[in-house]
Amino acid sequence: MIRMEIALIFILAFVAFVYFSAEGRQSLLHRTFSILLISTLIHLVFDAASVYTVNHLDTVPRLLNDILHRFFIGTMVLCVYLFYQYIAILAQEETGKQRRMDLAAKIYLAIAELGVLLLPVHYAVTPEGNYSDGIHVSVCYISVAFYLFLCAGILIRNWKQLETKRKMAIGAALAVEFLVSMLQAGHPTWLISGMGLTLMTLAFYLTLENPDIFRAELTEQKMSMLYLKSQVNPHFLYNTLDTIRIQAQLNGDKKVADLLMRLADFFRLSVKVDRQMVALDDELELLEAYMDLMCYRYPGIRCEYDIDPNLGGAQVPNFILQPIVENSFLHGLKNKGYRGEVRISAQRAVENRNRMEIQVSDTGGGFAEGAKEKIDDLLLHYAKQAPKLEGSSIGILNVQKRVKLFCGQDCGLWYTENPGGGVTAHLLLPVMEEGKK
Repeated sequence: MIRMEIALIFILAFVAFVYFSAEGRQSLLHRTFSILLISTLIHLVFDAASVYTVNHLDTVPRLLNDILHRFFIGTMVLCVYLFYQYIAILAQEETGKQRRMDLAAKIYLAIAELGVLLLPVHYAVTPEGNYSDGIHVSVCYISVAFYLFLCAGILIRNWKQLETKRKMAIGAALAVEFLVSMLQAGHPTWLISGMGLTLMTLAFYLTLENPDIFRAELTEQKMSMLYLKSQVNPHFLYNTLDTIRIQAQLNGDKKVADLLMRLADFFRLSVKVDRQMVALDDELELLEAYMDLMCYRYPGIRCEYDIDPNLGGAQVPNFILQPIVENSFLHGLKNKGYRGEVRISAQRAVENRNRMEIQVSDTGGGFAEGAKEKIDDLLLHYAKQAPKLEGSSIGILNVQKRVKLFCGQDCGLWYTENPGGGVTAHLLLPVMEEGKK
């Protein structure tokens, strides 16, 4: 039987090698999976060791056997708890609903681990093989049942809102663990509990965490960004060139030269696609070139900046501010005859100093009736939206997808309405400098 545990260790070690050698993601969900992967691998080591010692009770010291079995049961309880955490976080990211049972799950984990440490260990000796049984092992079965129940509750409550691939992966993993647990309970000498945890881990890895899936997401986002940059609103280009033409007729060459320089700056900066992340200062340089052109085209618009100078080196996804500011023009200030103010600020978040909040606020006409609800739904369920190559929401949808992908699920874009009129776009990002995670 120990040969099966050894085989599972090699399989999961290979998966861990591939997973950790690939380009990493920094969200809470992926960090949880990383911990789960390591914990399951450690559990399999104790599983293999305890399978050997329980079948050599006459030669292995009782104390060593007890210690190995306590670690075996303790790491199993931790693993099923981490499975619950992974599924709960996944459901929260997908639906936006808060996790309900986290406190109960943590309290039970503490109680179960205390039981693993203190309860007596008993061994059954049979002609088919030996195994541990009694109240100590009951902690294992009760823990699996408890956390499977919590996971099933999450799946049932969020069934309609979860993406098909995700709910199928969760359902398959839970079914496998339930089946293996039933077989283990009915045939204690089989000692196959490690197989259930390994298969659950593989189910999540193959369907949700595979580096190939991540690379496909990166490719999709880069293609969307390239398309967006290649399209940079042709009307903006044509109208700006027309403004330059008229200005050339009316004024001297200096104004024309200035406008051409800013236009060249904008397109020079906007086609920097060799890096996914750039310094905030670089992103603001692009934005300022765009705003200079728009403010010249629409003299009734003013632009103000309030940027924390200490955030200039913070890394942000490339080309995320211009689409947001463009929305302020096209869907806010347009309704007021392109008169008003756009204010861009970047400050550390009050609640978390490791995060910064960028705000783009306008004094425009605000949302049309029902528009905010549609935008909120689009940004909340961004993962279910197919890549857009046209339409008014292409910019903010691509911004949301790229921020979530590169900065983590706790970051992102949302909108609020200003008390005095107009709209504010809020963008929460990590304060991360180049070369640092």
